[in-house]
Amino acid sequence: MGRWIPLLLWAGLAAGLTRADFYVAPAGSDANAGTKASPFATLERAREAVRSLKQTGQLPQNGLTVWLRQGDFVRTNALELTEADSGTGKAPILWQAYGEERVRLVGGRVLTGFQPVADAAVLARLDPAARDHVLQLNLRALGITDFGEMMSRGFNRPTAPAHCELFFGGRPMTLARWPDEGTWAKIAGFPAGKGKDDDHGGVIGGLTNGYFYAGDRPRRWQDTSDLWAHGFWAYDWANSYEKVAAIDLDQHLVKTARPFGHYGFRTGQRFYFLNVLEELDQPGEWFLDRKSGILYFWPPGPVTSSETLLSLLRQPIFKLTRASHITIQGLVLEATRGSAVEISGGTGNRLVGCLLRNLGNLGVVINGGKDHGVAGCDILDTGDGGVSLNGGDRQTLTPAGHFVENCHFQRQARWSKCYAPAIEMTGVGLRASHNLIHDHPHAGIIFWGNDVLIDFNDIHHIALETGDVGAIYTGRDYSFRGNRIRNNFIHETGGVGMGSMGVYMDDCVSGTEVFGNIFQKVHLAMFIGGGRDHHVETNLFVDCEPAVQADGRGLDRAPVWHDMVDGYMRQKLAAVPAALYRERYPAIRSLDAHYGAPGSPAITGAAFKGVPPEGNVIAHNVCVGNWLNITWNAKPELFDVRDNFVSTDPMQVAPAADGFRLPKDSPAWKLGFQPIPLDQIGLRADATRQRLAHLQ
Repeated sequence: MGRWIPLLLWAGLAAGLTRADFYVAPAGSDANAGTKASPFATLERAREAVRSLKQTGQLPQNGLTVWLRQGDFVRTNALELTEADSGTGKAPILWQAYGEERVRLVGGRVLTGFQPVADAAVLARLDPAARDHVLQLNLRALGITDFGEMMSRGFNRPTAPAHCELFFGGRPMTLARWPDEGTWAKIAGFPAGKGKDDDHGGVIGGLTNGYFYAGDRPRRWQDTSDLWAHGFWAYDWANSYEKVAAIDLDQHLVKTARPFGHYGFRTGQRFYFLNVLEELDQPGEWFLDRKSGILYFWPPGPVTSSETLLSLLRQPIFKLTRASHITIQGLVLEATRGSAVEISGGTGNRLVGCLLRNLGNLGVVINGGKDHGVAGCDILDTGDGGVSLNGGDRQTLTPAGHFVENCHFQRQARWSKCYAPAIEMTGVGLRASHNLIHDHPHAGIIFWGNDVLIDFNDIHHIALETGDVGAIYTGRDYSFRGNRIRNNFIHETGGVGMGSMGVYMDDCVSGTEVFGNIFQKVHLAMFIGGGRDHHVETNLFVDCEPAVQADGRGLDRAPVWHDMVDGYMRQKLAAVPAALYRERYPAIRSLDAHYGAPGSPAITGAAFKGVPPEGNVIAHNVCVGNWLNITWNAKPELFDVRDNFVSTDPMQVAPAADGFRLPKDSPAWKLGFQPIPLDQIGLRADATRQRLAHLQ
């Protein structure tokens, strides 16, 4: 499902099917007839025309297209499409760019009229090296008064539309900060007697008592009334932006405002200050004086050489609610403070061949409904994640059928950093296929649920700012079953602190098939974090450290781990229908030996010994480099490890340019290894992606 739509659309148009189409152009008029020669001006007028056709029973049998002509459609509100705007499976409604024309729906305003800074007081606050480069523009004089508000964002924070952002030459600019981008300050400590031991080792300071910084840089700052700090305050997998409530220049003490960071402050952790005029000292930095409405900007090139764009729209550009069989195709969606597209309910909606960039939240959010898909899109520079798919019913294991395929994701999570992946899937029967994902601070793909398929994706250069993270990640639920990770290429990952994993099965999650993947230059390539019933078969590991790591954290008697399996994991397992899950996923029955069978007395208290990592099969793999590490309460005899070919000789596998081919006489073939189709992994060059190249 899903792959026929773009090809059918192009084929139908080429065949010259009769259609009652409408046209919209930036220079049109809503008083026009909506024809090619006399187009409407607004998308709302076109929506009204489509509704009128439907209400009078005149919708063509093969559907209808709203053709958008070249230029910018400036959006000051979401285009909302509902059941009244729906097509059918045989007669879809298309909102599509005309021919090869570049059509942009933009939620911001192009800025012109920048001037050198003349105010002596402002110049005195700027670094001497910046004074001749920083320009200014009075936004209030242009009628722009809604700047939004800075808000606490990051790990476990809401993704509601926040403040305006500045873009230049199609890329987001940096809110003036110290230290400059690419560098960090370090927490120097916290008030004496205010720390406590944490569950991961070490001591952290209390949330309300603040932290110390080193040096005297903040003494330069005249106004700290809207000063913010961003940090990985205690762990490299949990960041947040916090408003500075008070800064004591003598004690070098910072106290943040509610809601505070989640875990307190750990000495040596990374942070920086932002939203500081005095720190506008690098090309690409900007600052907005919200009181005066004056925007200060050091453009990274001549200000007239590229477009300068300010995001204004607080809503999505498209919002589909209980709408069905609508396709949005070939458009540029840009510069909203929220997400580009939100779909809730309905059936069979598609986003095809669009460029989504410079967004405050996500590219696409899909909640509920059936068979929605995102295909052949480029999704770049988002404040939070890329595409979020949520659907299906875990109580009945009914699949949603949502998918994202053949999409290019780059530079997600500009603000949120952690747990805001390129693709997030939650529910049942979801798919991510043939995507290219790279340059991400945290995880590429995160999923939660059942019967999820992740195949033919190329994922590299993830975990660039975080640690203890996976290119593909899930965790903490014994009932997550039926998930398949097949034929992906995961390579050259980053990671700070604890580093990164390729496929990260965290905190006893179980029952995943990991088959036919290539891992190259990944820290811990395949990580089994105490889970059960994983099948790791026919994968190729090259230069990983190690290829496979597995542990038995479910047996750990320390409260943090024992409580996890005795409490949280037991509760999650009890929350799904036992009979249905035991029939669909028979291996789940093996948990009876540790928890007790449904309907019988539960094994609790001293009788509960924890849950061992049983049922894992690691077979028919090829490893060139460091192979297997079984640790942390786990014993080798708990794992079915067999028929793997392991070597330290790099000549046992060809380089990436030659497809990682194994020699014909490799012992791996006799051990059951199967060829991996590297040439089929990643983006596919179809007509949709070829046209997309013209939108950049």
